[in-house]
Parts: sequence; C-alpha cells; structure tokens
Amino acid sequence: MTSSRPSPGKGAAPPLWRTYLGFLGPMLLANLLQSLSGTVGAIFIGQMLGVKALAAVASFFPVLFFFIAFVIGLGAGASVLIGQAWGARKPERVKAVAGTALSVVIVFGLVIAVFGGTFTEWMLGMLGTPPDILDDAVRYARIMLMATPGLLVFLLSTSMLRGVGDTVSPMLALCLSTLVNIILTPALIQGWAGLPRLGVTAGAWGTIASYAVALLWLGWRLRNRAFRGGPHPMAPDAALRAHLRIERGILQQVLRIGVPTGVQMIAISLSEIAVQWLVNRFGSQATAAYGAVAQIINYVQFPAISIAITASILAAQSIGAGHLERLPRIVRTGLWMNLALTGSLVLLGYLLSRPIVALFIADPAVLEVTQTLLHSMLWSLVIFGMSGVLSGVMRASGSVLVPTAITITGILVIQVPLAWMLSAHYGLNGIWYAYPAAFACMLAGQTLFYHRYWRKQPIRRLI
Repeated sequence: MTSSRPSPGKGAAPPLWRTYLGFLGPMLLANLLQSLSGTVGAIFIGQMLGVKALAAVASFFPVLFFFIAFVIGLGAGASVLIGQAWGARKPERVKAVAGTALSVVIVFGLVIAVFGGTFTEWMLGMLGTPPDILDDAVRYARIMLMATPGLLVFLLSTSMLRGVGDTVSPMLALCLSTLVNIILTPALIQGWAGLPRLGVTAGAWGTIASYAVALLWLGWRLRNRAFRGGPHPMAPDAALRAHLRIERGILQQVLRIGVPTGVQMIAISLSEIAVQWLVNRFGSQATAAYGAVAQIINYVQFPAISIAITASILAAQSIGAGHLERLPRIVRTGLWMNLALTGSLVLLGYLLSRPIVALFIADPAVLEVTQTLLHSMLWSLVIFGMSGVLSGVMRASGSVLVPTAITITGILVIQVPLAWMLSAHYGLNGIWYAYPAAFACMLAGQTLFYHRYWRKQPIRRLI
C-alpha cells in the first residue's frame, strides 16, 4: 500500500479509538433509534391488535427492503465520494455529489410509489403471504409504498451527512422521528384525541408522519447551524439546489461504488424474501415469530453495521487527505470494537431473551418458537460485523467488486439453499441454522482478499 503524503507527526493525532467513538457514538444511537421506531410500532400492533396484525406488517418488510436496497447502495457510493472530497477540502464537490444522488433517488422514489402502489397485492401474493393476513398486509404495504419518495430522501440524506463526519444531525433527526412514531402509532390504533381508528395501517401512517417531520426538521437544522466554523456543506441552500441535477461524470463514479453495493443489498433483500417465503409455509404464527426475531436482531445488527460504516467513513476521509498509513489501524480498531460492542449485545440478548421476546408476542406457544429461533443465530452477528468492517474499508478505496461478490456468494449460494435444505429436516429452526454458516464463509472470504490482495495494491483518490 502506497501513500501520496508523508506520515504525519505521531504524537499529534488523538488515539484512533477516540476518533472512532466520536463517529460511532451518535451513529450507533441513531441506528438504535431507527430500530426503536419500528420496534415500538411492532409492539403496539402486536399487543393491541394481535399476532395476525403483527404478521401482516412483518410480511411486507422484505418488499420494502428490496426497494430501499438501491438507495442504500447509492448512499454508500455517495458517502465514499463525499468523504474523500471532504477529506481533500473540496466543499463544492461535496455539494455536487449530494445534488446528483438526491436527484436520482427522487426519480427512483416516484417510480416505486407508482409501481408499488399499483402492484402491492400481486407482490405480497407472490411472497406466499398467508390468506388470513393478506388483506391487512396489502393495506399496510400500499400506504408505505406510496410514501417511499420522502422515506428514501431521508435515508439518503442521513447517509451522505455521515460522509462529512456529521453523525449528530442524523441522530437528532431520528430522535424526533422516534418520538413522533411512539406517540402517533398507538393514538391512531385506538383513536385517541379524536383521531381516526386505523387498525393495522396505523403503523404505516405513524411511520410516514415521523419521517416527514424529521426530514423537515433536518433541513431546517442544516440551514441554520454552523458546522466546524462555517455553513454546513450539506445544507439545502441555493448552492445545493444549483447542483440538484444528474451530472453524468459524478453519477458514473457514484454508481461504480453504489451499484455493486446496491446489488449486494438487493441480494440480501432477495434472500430475506426467500426466507420469508420459507417461513410463511409454516403459517401465520411462524410469520409473527419471524417478525419479532427480525426486530430483536436489528438491535444487535445495527451496531455492527454502524461500526462498519464508521470504518468506511474514516477510511474515505483518510484517503482523501492522503493519510493512507491509517488504514490498517482503522481496520484493527473496527474489528476490536465490533467484538466488544456487538459481542456484549449478543450476550445481553441471550440473558434477557425471554422478557425481550414477550414484548412482541403474547401467545405462549409463539413465544417459545420465537425464543428458540433467536438462540439459533444471534451469536453469528459478531461474525457478520467483522466481515462488514473489512468490506467497508475496502469499499472506501473504490474496491467493491470482489468484496460484494464474496457477500453475495455467502447469501445466495450458501445461506438460502442451506436454509431450504435444513428446513426440510429441522423445520422452522433449520432456516436460522443457515445464517451462521453464511456469515462464517463471508468473513473467511473477506479476510483472505484483504490480506492477500487489497493491502498490496496502490490506493488512489476517486475525486
């Protein structure tokens, strides 16, 4: 690995773990809040409306994630370029990348709203959604799909903000979003304060309202608060609006990183759709158990994802500034933090699994199934997080094809076929046994590529 600048003075920089925590703390809280917003809605629906209502909401999640996957990839590509431009002290380039990415996601969101709203029932029917929850699932899904343009703009904005090192603004926006959702969802379920009683669709309307309020507040904050002694580079001001168009050269660079990442997320979403189909074959109780497990896993998985994102941002900014000697230390610190933080949450999940599951599930039989499923795969999220750190740092340099191929192979070639085979022998539990096998293969592949190839290649700025 070569460096374009000499190594800086060793005593001047703060310890890397402190820099990590400066990024990671707000981002970790933001992702936990994002999980909490969905979790609280699921708890209200499960406790107030019952298992079938919870199953109806859970059955839609793989469909929504399929559409969000593209935006996650676009945000990953944009945040790498923004991070390198910010590290190289090019704020105008930051706005140009942001404007192009926002323009693309607005168009994409409108297409999803029209397509998804029109073919909602067909999509859920193809998933094998149990007939006793299909009508409720369709009503919930149609509302969410029609509102995707605003949701995707919010998700992309928070991702790009992290590229310049602003993890506080997304955190505060998600605090507001969570608060609105916690208040509004039960109010719409029960019809409090004269509001209509919306039943299972209350969760959708609560989610939409919470993100809309948060997005408006986020725009206001970026316009009215200074960032590191000057105007915020991501503020929705006249300068950003001037770049609100698709610039072909920037789009090509964003897509060079974002498309493989988006394909990876689509592969993950396809695997979740396949898993959902496998789970649905066991009936609505199994679907409800799957939804509860997915909510709990988020609280462990999002910290692991946050650590990987932090590693990618720090690596991108270091590359932009020419401090390539920091990259191996960024990797090592990310791996150790994943072991400590994600590992602690995994341990907590095992110790408190029953009371946590009881938050979602009131039926004793479904509760037992859910707890067993959780115990089968929770530990493997530590392995998942370590794989994410390695692929995140390599992605920051523009090396995305091989890390993406490794992840896709682990998911589509190992996890899904293995889940299908094991479910035939071990029932619902067999589906969850496939996760540890896939994550272990992914970590082995990423580690091999990182040490044998990536570390020996020259690293150059992308922007």
